[in-house]
Amino acid sequence: MTTNPLLSPSSLPHELPRFAEIRTEHYVPAFEEAMAQQRAEVAAITDDDASPTFENTFLPLERSGQLLRRVASIFYNVSSADSNDAISAIEEELAPRLSAHEDAIRLDPRLYERIAAVSARVDDLGLDDESRYLVERYYEEFTLAGAGLDDDEKKSLRELNAELSTLQTRFEKSLLADTNDLAVHVTDAADLDGLSPAEISAAASAARDRGLDGYLLTLVLPTGHPYLARLTRRDVRERVMRASRSRGTRGGPNDTRELVLRITALRAQRARLLGFPNHAAVVTASQTAKTPDAVAAMLDRLAPAAARNAQAEKAELAAQAGFEIEPWDWSFYSEKVRAARYDVDTAAMRPYFEAERVLRDGVFFAASRLYGIRFHERPDLVAYHPDARVFEVFDADDSPMGLYINDLYTRDSKRGGAWMNDLGQRTGLLGGSTVVVNNLNVPKPADGEPTLLTYDEVGTLFHEFGHALHGLFAVTRYPKFAGTSVFRDFVEFPSQVNEMWLLWPEVLDNYARHYETGERMPAELVQRIRDSEAFNQGFATSEYLAAAMLDQAWHRIDSETRVDSVERFEASALTEFGLDEPAVPPRYASTYFAHTFSGGYDAGYYSYIWSEVLDADTVEWFRENGGLSREAGERFRRRLLGVGGSKDPMEAYRDFRGRDAVIDPLLRRRGLDSAL
Repeated sequence: MTTNPLLSPSSLPHELPRFAEIRTEHYVPAFEEAMAQQRAEVAAITDDDASPTFENTFLPLERSGQLLRRVASIFYNVSSADSNDAISAIEEELAPRLSAHEDAIRLDPRLYERIAAVSARVDDLGLDDESRYLVERYYEEFTLAGAGLDDDEKKSLRELNAELSTLQTRFEKSLLADTNDLAVHVTDAADLDGLSPAEISAAASAARDRGLDGYLLTLVLPTGHPYLARLTRRDVRERVMRASRSRGTRGGPNDTRELVLRITALRAQRARLLGFPNHAAVVTASQTAKTPDAVAAMLDRLAPAAARNAQAEKAELAAQAGFEIEPWDWSFYSEKVRAARYDVDTAAMRPYFEAERVLRDGVFFAASRLYGIRFHERPDLVAYHPDARVFEVFDADDSPMGLYINDLYTRDSKRGGAWMNDLGQRTGLLGGSTVVVNNLNVPKPADGEPTLLTYDEVGTLFHEFGHALHGLFAVTRYPKFAGTSVFRDFVEFPSQVNEMWLLWPEVLDNYARHYETGERMPAELVQRIRDSEAFNQGFATSEYLAAAMLDQAWHRIDSETRVDSVERFEASALTEFGLDEPAVPPRYASTYFAHTFSGGYDAGYYSYIWSEVLDADTVEWFRENGGLSREAGERFRRRLLGVGGSKDPMEAYRDFRGRDAVIDPLLRRRGLDSAL
């Protein structure tokens, strides 16, 4: 145990984990030791004979589990970004054990009694605002977790939680395997007509990595694929779309349909045990939405207008194509219509989006102008994979803030999508240092070839970096509130706001340079991009809302309802919502909906558009208050990003904005204001 690098803080700068020393066999012993330590720390609290106080209950509770947090952050970063069969097996083994460990703490009657006792007299304790909020959050979370149930109910709850943790891990593992298996293999370069030389090079590299001749088109997490906009061969586009949509439905060990049915049934049973009508009610009770009805009110308001816009768009695409539009045609012909109407060719924009320049002269530049921070690459620091690059981050006064790790490229060992996570957080109570990670899935070109990003990939990089800034800036007193530890339906807000800088004139002018000539992106092209921002929003909004409503439908099932077919349930739900247009499939179908069945967004995928109301309103504020200025950036940082989860997010928003958000800017952005 003394040689296990996971069991002691790292001596590397900012406590970057010693990845070069960590071996697969280190993880399970480290988790076991970490869980034992936290159990002992919690036992010391509950064994205390003194009357419960904030100082003898909440402070030691916040100090507990430091080792477990460190070990878990390292392991789950690796399991999502660079997994293998051994890591997957450990993840599946650990899932029920960690669930049982968490239940042992959250369902401990003596601990809950102490938390409830302090909560009952919180008004008399003279606590500062953050400490008072800590008491409120712990009491609510323990109550919602089932701490007030009787012993028999707790036994049932533990069994449900253990099985759910195993099934959710199995879903993620099965989805990754099936996504890899369904990559589309072609042997004739003519099949890739329409792709750029760099994209063809990336496909050839992907094939070689698997020992195949020709080219391999690996799948992304959403239903659609970036290449569908450019592949001229309709049959190849169809192959890519059908492969994407068939994930989890082909029988065999990677079929996820039974997992979907079992997971949703167990979540409904758990909701009943906790005294709620369904799982969506459990989830929203501790979010800003508060109820599924509030979520439904927003989604139901937007869906009809989005569907009408999508139908009008479909008719225009069909006129362009000369035949009925299928799902694999939409992106291809929408680009043709965009080009005809706005003279915008998104494929022609890629030479202006060389990845290194986008990162340094776009993403980093905007953050430096807004917040005064700077970035220094540390090639001497080893991350968990050779493609993951480490940057040290310094504040405006040159004080060190932490580390930022950028992991850009796709690989078979990485799950799909894009995300941010942390490997450590600095807090007032515990000290420490902040290390944040951004993962994307950009195809990697052959050595010597430039990495040219699509317009959407540039947006994704700005988005994920918004999460990273949130993690770097939120330095709170208590670990519970550190970084991005905010309500799930608020966490996307800072990242969505950061997307605004993608087209901000002085930012775009700084990074959008042709990778060969260095010429700026033409001003008239930039204006045409802005003019076309609402184009195709019927499709974009409909595909998103279809997924969000599917998520809600699965989690508004009560414990008495029996669903025996994923396909029939999904079809019925989409028809009910008026989003059953075959040419506009959901952004995620149930069988590969990682957000909701393994990613922690169960009954919470609505969060993106819920947060976008705040985002669109905030963009208006920046436009009215200096835009890309240090003054505006400091207000946003200090009053919103910097508070982390230490206060109610809507209170933080009102403190920043001076009022509640209004929905009108979102409706204008998505072209829905005239369709409602």
